[in-house]
Amino acid sequence: MASRGKTETSKLKQNLEEQLDRLVQQLQDLEECREELDTDEYEETKRETLEQLSEFNDSLKKIMSGNMTLVDELSGMQLAIQAAISQAFKTPEVIRLFAKKQPGQLRTRLAEMDRDLMVGKLGRDLYTQQKVEILTALRKLGEKLTADDEAFLSANAGAVLSQFEKVSSDLGSGDKVLALASCEVEKAKK
Repeated sequence: MASRGKTETSKLKQNLEEQLDRLVQQLQDLEECREELDTDEYEETKRETLEQLSEFNDSLKKIMSGNMTLVDELSGMQLAIQAAISQAFKTPEVIRLFAKKQPGQLRTRLAEMDRDLMVGKLGRDLYTQQKVEILTALRKLGEKLTADDEAFLSANAGAVLSQFEKVSSDLGSGDKVLALASCEVEKAKK
């Protein structure tokens, strides 16, 4: 939804105009065929058409008052989460394992990183960044973190990861966060 609603708004307007035309035409056709219909059929059809017009009018009022938009709060949250994921997780492997719900492999990766740090194969800054990403992913997957891991996360989690935590918690569903992470994995592959 790159247009963020412009194309959709145009389509909505066209659909609303078509719906109004259809309902008015239906009333006109009903009046023209009144003689061919029995009284009950005419009254019922007219009542249904007027109900549809009333519902249509209520929808228009809602749209015009600003109570309904195409880019609603959920879309806003989705944008925030996408931004947070793309900034919070810089390691494609962590994004992939998080999206595929693979806490065991995330823990294995963490153990490999601990080993690589000890032998000098991995720099302290990169180690810290990736460990924070992995611990955050494990927490979001509902995994229990050790007291040491929690302390490490508290000491090293930056504002971006805190924002990711807050935004993804506000959304409420881990599955939605994981779906967005999957999208980020696909983007990273391209």
